[in-house]
Amino acid sequence: MLDKCHLGRLTMPAILVIVAASLAGPALARAKTDVLVMKNGDRITCEVKGLDGGILRAELPYVDGTIAINWLQVARLDSTALFLIQLQDGSTYSGRVITPETLPDAPVKFEIEEATTKKSVAVEKSDVAELKQTSDSLRHRFDSGISLGAQYSKGNDTAQYNLAWDLGYQAVRWGGEVRYNSNFSSSTGAQAATRNQLDLTGYHLMSRKNNFWAGSVGYLQSSVQGIERQVTMGASVGRYLKNTNRVEWIALGGLGWQRNHYEGDTTAQPVQDIGVAVFSSTLKTYVFKKTRLDLTASFAPALTDPGRNFIKTNLSYYLKLFGKIDWDLSFYGNWDTRPPMNFQGSDYGTSIGLRYSFGNR
Repeated sequence: MLDKCHLGRLTMPAILVIVAASLAGPALARAKTDVLVMKNGDRITCEVKGLDGGILRAELPYVDGTIAINWLQVARLDSTALFLIQLQDGSTYSGRVITPETLPDAPVKFEIEEATTKKSVAVEKSDVAELKQTSDSLRHRFDSGISLGAQYSKGNDTAQYNLAWDLGYQAVRWGGEVRYNSNFSSSTGAQAATRNQLDLTGYHLMSRKNNFWAGSVGYLQSSVQGIERQVTMGASVGRYLKNTNRVEWIALGGLGWQRNHYEGDTTAQPVQDIGVAVFSSTLKTYVFKKTRLDLTASFAPALTDPGRNFIKTNLSYYLKLFGKIDWDLSFYGNWDTRPPMNFQGSDYGTSIGLRYSFGNR
């Protein structure tokens, strides 16, 4: 059974999840008047929801749910709706999309009519990394998802659960994301283990399109490592190393500050303030209609405590089941190479659950 302390720690994240659900749903609804023309000549009238991982998602008036279309097989897209379009070089546009007629063997081009300037920009279809349906309404610019998993064994009265939630927002030149992960496990004869991690990140594109400024704030609680709370703040410079509709790879480097509060008797050093360098990378890969891999790892060597290093990683592997439901296999890890005496230097584990995406994902 969940202890009172853990329930208290979950109160705020639970509220955040409810707020996210109200922001991201219901999804943006509009008339299904977009036109897709496929390379084989098929013509589909639908509502285009977005492009992610090489999959163009669309809703048809006579089909229950969203269908997945291979982006490489689309020859023409006509829509009067507003989209956020991100190219491989990092450029992001907010506007409407029209595909002019092209010769059969010529590369397919798009014309993007920018929402503010009304100017048209021509780009090749192969350069489009991501396309999201958006709106002039702030509420409909959010995307979110939630994963839940649980396990119970009567033999040794073992219970385990995991919760993961994320909320993202993207504009033309900037964006941000909130991620929350919570894990709990208990068994007869052992103390319950809890872990809660909350990360807020934001970015702003530089004039050089593949580069951006980024800022982050993180919170970690881990009973295994005796961390009552760990707060981290950082600022960094990032770059898209690869950005296609199948692979997104980002690297960042910068400086940060970390404050650690430990549980129990740490009177010798109750609070630790540590200056750190921050190096991190995010890799996202996709396989059409089937799987998605999302890996984030960070390495933070302590500048004010030489020889001490902090490492964090979160990995999620998603397998499409049906509709917006995915099977989710996750791994989390947190390491401190020189923790206080009598405290654990690592906390890691795996979880299995189901993920539901809402908003315009």
